[in-house]
Amino acid sequence: MSPGDRDEGTPQSTAAEFTTTHWSVVLAAGQSSSPASQAALEQLCRRYWYPLYAYVRRRGHSPEDAQDLTQSFFERLLERDLLADLRPAGARFRSFLLHALKNHLASEWTRAHAGKRGGTRATLSLDDLSPEARYAQEAADAESPDAGFERRWASTVLQQALDRLHHEHLTAGKEPLFDLLADGLTGAAPSQTYAKLAIKLEMTEAGVKMAMHRLRKRYGELLRLEVAQTVVTSAEIDQELRHLLSALAAK
Repeated sequence: MSPGDRDEGTPQSTAAEFTTTHWSVVLAAGQSSSPASQAALEQLCRRYWYPLYAYVRRRGHSPEDAQDLTQSFFERLLERDLLADLRPAGARFRSFLLHALKNHLASEWTRAHAGKRGGTRATLSLDDLSPEARYAQEAADAESPDAGFERRWASTVLQQALDRLHHEHLTAGKEPLFDLLADGLTGAAPSQTYAKLAIKLEMTEAGVKMAMHRLRKRYGELLRLEVAQTVVTSAEIDQELRHLLSALAAK
């Protein structure tokens, strides 16, 4: 079944996912630390760890210190009640994380200079994620740490949606279709002509164009679902999407 064949069921499933997002579950827990809120928060952190690590590196910390500081931040975030002062209105996960990380770095600087900084238990280990190898692939520039965080966050959101789209096609046995059409998801024409793609996919040219339309539509739906996980209500999704696209365009 192709992505476009989901048209009738997608709106209902999308609306259902909007009603209980990961971040709304975390916020709804309030000052309690329920298993559901902890699990939701941990899943969000596992998805969006890299913009945080890169932010710490852009602040001038060494790879070793950046990994240590990022892991200690996750330990504090997941094991202590940092959500007590949060209010649902306007409390977006992206903004909350950056603010909390800045406070954590200031706290750890004070601890280090007081000789009290020690190891962490690596609640969310980065060892297997090769953070520095990923960071080293990025070109050096004069981008500020905050601007870099916003851009990497936006890129991560887009990649999460793309990964979900790829997984859908993989499980449906349509990975070749995805591989050949994925470079046209941004709205630009695919790198190959529709005529050549039709031959490779053993489809008509009109069929390939329809498949491209459905792929873009499903990608847009998944992107909105991904953004929904980091805001409180569905009313905030469009504003957050505009912010993310603006962050990418500012590079």
